[in-house]
Amino acid sequence: MNPSVPVAKRAPSLRTSLGIGARLFATPAERTFIARVDEGLELVEQGLEDAMRSADTLADTTSRYLLAAGGKRIRPTLTLLLAQLGEGVTPAVVKSAVSIEITHLASLYHDDVMDEAPVRRGVPAAHVTYGNNVAILTGDLLFARASLITSELGAEGIRMQAETFERLCLGQLHETTGPQPGEDPIAHYIDVLSDKTGSLIATAARAGVMFSGADRTYLPAVAEFGEKVGVAFQLVDDVIDLAPAGDRTGKIAGNDLRAGVETLPLLQLRHRAAADPSAAALLQRVTDDVAGADDDAVLTDRYQSAVAALREHDATAATRALAAQWAHEAVAALAPLPDGLVKRALVRFADSVVDRSR
Repeated sequence: MNPSVPVAKRAPSLRTSLGIGARLFATPAERTFIARVDEGLELVEQGLEDAMRSADTLADTTSRYLLAAGGKRIRPTLTLLLAQLGEGVTPAVVKSAVSIEITHLASLYHDDVMDEAPVRRGVPAAHVTYGNNVAILTGDLLFARASLITSELGAEGIRMQAETFERLCLGQLHETTGPQPGEDPIAHYIDVLSDKTGSLIATAARAGVMFSGADRTYLPAVAEFGEKVGVAFQLVDDVIDLAPAGDRTGKIAGNDLRAGVETLPLLQLRHRAAADPSAAALLQRVTDDVAGADDDAVLTDRYQSAVAALREHDATAATRALAAQWAHEAVAALAPLPDGLVKRALVRFADSVVDRSR
């Protein structure tokens, strides 16, 4: 083993994390608002660096591996943004944001092992670099560190962390076992996304309210927003997975399909195949030419043709349409929040989730 850590990338900002354009915040007051969130992100980034340090050389290296590879920091940004409904970037808000991002990072170490993903954030996945056992143990170590930080927030924070961790595990368990006999595969898939992705984003949103002293009557609204926008985000990821290789960093088209991960476009295609011979024929092509393809097959014409055909099929269009529906419902959930910069930023974020291409 030759431990190495990617070169650290520039800290994210409110605009880069949530896809919010400069035109949305043009006045001096609005720029001050952005600066407060960005200053909070700097504190979170420093908190992450501090939390990842270890006297053990190996643990220090493997823990910082994915952190140094970058990331948009969507979850801590949401926490800091929603904290503006209360007292802003308090020490408790920063701690909760750090803990939530570490929890997210820990889940990536585990997910990549289970999905056999070769790349994460443009670098070889941790299990490729260090092996499965080290990657799994590093994820466990990060979960422990997140729990230690959360313990400083009191019983309420500990309960929030435990409930979220439970949902993350249940989501992975249900994804691994698949739908049960008689269960709708598409509904099962959405439930998995709600647990694996939506739950942690919902927790990030709730933490911004809980630890800033904001009005707690907002909690149900922001939790619903976070969960729904998280599902929308993952559905768009399913579409992006089919995009040409040059459109994204570090991935090839149909990478999830090659790994045997059944994303929603494939589930939609399988649903249509029962009544549509052309969909059935494409499903067979995808099964034969994409799923389980070896490394040499990823560049073959047959492989690329099958992925492109699925990308252009109604099954993929239906996936993006469903993502837009979930994002629309996320925005509708914000009705109880006061009009202002926070709500505007959240609405723009939901819109950007559907519009993104990477």
